[in-house]
Amino acid sequence: MRVRELAEWLGATFEGDGEKELTGVAPLDTAGAGEVAFVGGRKAAEQADSSAAGCLLVPHDWSSAIHRTVIRVPEPRTAFARAMSRFYPTAELDPGVHPTAVIGRDVEMGALVYVGPHAVVGDGTRIGVASSIGAGCVVGKRVAIGEGCVLHANVTVYDNVDIGRSAILHSGAVIGADGFGYVMEHERWHKFPQVGRVEIGDFVEIGANSCVDRAALGVTSIGEGTKLDNMVHVGHNCRIGRHVVVAAQTGFSGGVVVEDYAVIGGQVGIGDKARIESRAVLGSGCGVLTSKIVRSGETVWGTPARPLRQHLEQLANLARLPETRRELTELKRRLAELEDKI
Repeated sequence: MRVRELAEWLGATFEGDGEKELTGVAPLDTAGAGEVAFVGGRKAAEQADSSAAGCLLVPHDWSSAIHRTVIRVPEPRTAFARAMSRFYPTAELDPGVHPTAVIGRDVEMGALVYVGPHAVVGDGTRIGVASSIGAGCVVGKRVAIGEGCVLHANVTVYDNVDIGRSAILHSGAVIGADGFGYVMEHERWHKFPQVGRVEIGDFVEIGANSCVDRAALGVTSIGEGTKLDNMVHVGHNCRIGRHVVVAAQTGFSGGVVVEDYAVIGGQVGIGDKARIESRAVLGSGCGVLTSKIVRSGETVWGTPARPLRQHLEQLANLARLPETRRELTELKRRLAELEDKI
């Protein structure tokens, strides 16, 4: 692809050699003469002049003492992601059902659906146009999968789950397993039936080995555009809003509500019925106590989670404890000397 063609495809303007051939993308520090890199921040801007990249994606206000080939875009990182998809398109599978797949009764499949080796699709399930069910997947009964979805190998979807269009489920994801609900009777735990459902919105992505449990009653829901990293657990009756991002190894207890555009770091633990309001940010490793409310736009850190400024102040105080202890010991020594003189 030529620089001119890439710029046109990105809807952007270029400067320099528009006929230069580009063969791929690479990081700024390792890109070669036939590759595209991007300048995404101050540090990258300082390194840009020394980069050997054949073409740079740069913000509109970027300037350099060196004349070179650039494409000016509003958001270089976003444009770079689009360029990557152009150079490395997703491999397309030939539509059809593999001979080893097991398809139940009354299954509805749209055009261009792919069902891979040893996959199982339960009775009454609907699979939308151009969706892909990978090898070894198990899709239960009465499941609705929207158009353009991708279930990678060995995904498990239990009965009565709705998945919106263009969702991506990575290998090992389990959707609709029973929530963790038990009642104590006669000194023994008895299972509380989990008879609810799971609803997953459009353009949701769920990482490898993540689990979304069905509701005990009602619905566990994940809103449009939300992205879950690998090994995330969403408990029963949680309601995750739209365009939420959740990093790896985070766990949501039952009944948690996360509002739109919240950002949740890795290894965060969230207690029962907590509420994370819109655009709140939870730092990695923090713990949100049961029924706690994290207010809209607030950034919290630590366990128990507290506002970032407060958390940093407490860390600073903790770091001063050894010196404070030495000062206290010295004061006690001086006080003892004064008492001896009296």
